[in-house]
Order: sequence, then C-alpha cells, then structure tokens
Amino acid sequence: MRRLLYALPILLLALFGWLAWRGLAPDRDPSALPSALIGKPVPQFDLPPLAADAAKLTAADVAGHVTVINFFASWCLPCKAEHPLLFELGKDYGVPVYGIAFKDRPADTAKYIQDMGSPYAKIGLDEGGRTGLDFGLMGVPETFILDKTGIVRYRLPMPLDADRMRNEIGPLLKSLQQ
Repeated sequence: MRRLLYALPILLLALFGWLAWRGLAPDRDPSALPSALIGKPVPQFDLPPLAADAAKLTAADVAGHVTVINFFASWCLPCKAEHPLLFELGKDYGVPVYGIAFKDRPADTAKYIQDMGSPYAKIGLDEGGRTGLDFGLMGVPETFILDKTGIVRYRLPMPLDADRMRNEIGPLLKSLQQ
C-alpha cells in the first residue's frame, strides 16, 4: 500500500506529461474547432430585420438552396477585413449570403452596412445573442455553409481569407450545388 502512495505522484506526473504532449503535438491544429452542428439541420431562428420595411430572416429563408450564413458585428475588426470577400463569395459561387448581426445595436449595424456595403441577401438582428448560442458561436466573424436540405456542412470560426475561399470553401460550394 505504501509503495502505491509513493508511485501515485509519478503516475500523475506521467499522465500530465502525456496530456500536455498530446495537446501540443505538431499534427494538432488548434484552429480546427469541432462543431456539434456539422451534419445536422440548421437551428430554427426568426430574427427581426435590420431595415424596418424589410422581411424577417428565418430558418425557412435558408432552406432549399446552398446557403452561406455569416455572423458579424460592427465592432468586430476581423469582420471588416473579411467583408470584401463576402461580396466575392456571393458573386463568384452564386450562393446567397445571409448576415446575422451578433450582439450589435441596430444603429451601429446600419452604419456599418451603409459604410461597407451589403453583401447579404438579408440581414437579421441577434441583439441578445440567442441565435448565436444555438449555432454554438465562439465569436465573430463565423461562417456556416448549408446544403440544399438545410444541413450544416461547414463551419469557419475565424475570418474568411482568399486562400481558404479558393482551396476549401469554393470547391465545397461547387460540390454542394451539383
């Protein structure tokens, strides 16, 4: 029994060392965050529009065609950096891009869209962040790609970049549209 007490710290140290090595292993990609939504239907949502005279953004809007949903905010600097790529995404791949303003004041979102232009087919306001929670949002910007049946096929928990659009997102969108 006494030998076991002496061996316990060594065993715990070995376990800690293995866990640390596994977490820092060279083949581990820390940006590859798992998503519980991949392969599952898009969460139900019903968001008020940015413009008072516009229609709501609902889960029904994203059904029936390949869709991109982009969570953004006016206070988010990486969102501003990726914004021009969202125009390209819709134009080059012929998919509607829907925007969800996450935890942002409507006036700030409106100014952001007025200044930057709108790459979005529709914009919904998620002021309280409930829809973001339903999507498992880690932060903004975050982009989701849905297939024609409304199943989430891809999640990017960081800003879009040209290389990723060309090498990952573009081929995925083309394959989903066939």
